[in-house]
Amino acid sequence: METRGLGWWDEAWATIGLAWPLALTNLSQHAMAATHALILGWFSTEALASGTLGANLYWLMMAPALGVAFAAAPVMAQARGMGQRRGGAARGWVREMRRGARSALVATFILLIPSLLLLWHGEAVLLALGQEPALAAGAGAYLRAMMWGLVPFSGFIVLRGFLAAMDRPGPALWVTGAAVIVNAPLAWLLVFGAYGWPGLGVVGAGLASALADLLMLGALLVLIARDRRLRRFRLLGRFWRIDWPRLREVFRIGLPISGQMLMEVGVFSAAALAMGWFGAVAVAAHAIALQVSALSFMVPMGIGQAATARVGIMAGRGDAAGAWRAGWVAIGLGAGFMLVMAALFVLGARPIAWAFLDVAEPQAAAVAAMAAGLLTIAGLFQLTDGVQVVAAGALRGLKDTQVPMLMAALGYWGVGMPVGLGLAVWAGVGPAGIWLGLAAGVGLVAGLLLLRWRRLSVASRDEEAFAGA
Repeated sequence: METRGLGWWDEAWATIGLAWPLALTNLSQHAMAATHALILGWFSTEALASGTLGANLYWLMMAPALGVAFAAAPVMAQARGMGQRRGGAARGWVREMRRGARSALVATFILLIPSLLLLWHGEAVLLALGQEPALAAGAGAYLRAMMWGLVPFSGFIVLRGFLAAMDRPGPALWVTGAAVIVNAPLAWLLVFGAYGWPGLGVVGAGLASALADLLMLGALLVLIARDRRLRRFRLLGRFWRIDWPRLREVFRIGLPISGQMLMEVGVFSAAALAMGWFGAVAVAAHAIALQVSALSFMVPMGIGQAATARVGIMAGRGDAAGAWRAGWVAIGLGAGFMLVMAALFVLGARPIAWAFLDVAEPQAAAVAAMAAGLLTIAGLFQLTDGVQVVAAGALRGLKDTQVPMLMAALGYWGVGMPVGLGLAVWAGVGPAGIWLGLAAGVGLVAGLLLLRWRRLSVASRDEEAFAGA
């Protein structure tokens, strides 16, 4: 097969064709979380605050397993690229993709064990972190229901990486779209109840999330099994056999991704915990700003996932120039989208904030005012947030994950959190100071990752293949 990369416009269309289903899948997944936030906000401010604290701890505990789940994508993309370089006739690349998927699933389940244990004791963890007892109790109950979705959701992420490497992101999109449709009425019923049943409150939202995750994994397995091209990989066949060399490779690539995710998720989780020091209004306002920011983030995240696949396939082929072009095209697409979102955040902050609140709630006005201020700050770092996630995705396509993890540590924890706490507590700025610190940290990470991609891509552009291929 010809290994020469596509032209700029062709590459852009190829990236968009892969990225839009991935982005919509991300948006669908986030829509479920946003739906829970809306429903809990209508239930009570305290329920929204408890759910936010619980969700932040949940994502923090999920990050180690999710990192190795994401490692499946570059491993399988490069395996497919190698198959294309060899003419696509050999069965070796099929076996390599199967080995990558299985090993990622095994590594993910290993790392989930300590996470599940900590989530079961979520209330105690939050109390140890200085949260209000009432909010910690609600968050702990929420986590004990939600945690049962960790295993199926992690499996879903591995399978989604397989589909992206195969240029078949559609099934994951259909599954998450169906889950969104089912999740909204299910969450409402479980939270508020019906026909005299009082509902489960915040616990109902956690249970709805776990059931949706189980539905997504089951449905995706069925779709893969029914597809003639996909079922030949037999991803779950002889699942109990451990492939130690490939498992070590998945850990080598995935653990730095886990570390980078822990740095990023951890800094936003720490921000949520710090908001707890300022009371329920600050936590609820932070929840609104975070939900909206995360919603816009899902699109460049999908572009970054497409960049991992496109760059990985080119690197596997030995087409360094094609990988260079694929990475820069993806970064440009992510930056362009986030510029539009930045304008939307700044101009529409107050109406967006009110969409999450019941006007009859006594504290709604205070929450809306604070959330509008935080959304304005969030608008200021939309561009850099988009650039950093796409650049990280492009680097993962080269299996370059260790240095990006260190860059994330410096940006988020060396700059972002110290600046945020300094402004919020010592300078007296309050909750807005925490978000200004987050903006500074994200900006530094974006700049460092962009420089890293530029150095690696330029240095490798004229070589036979990337070192990671």
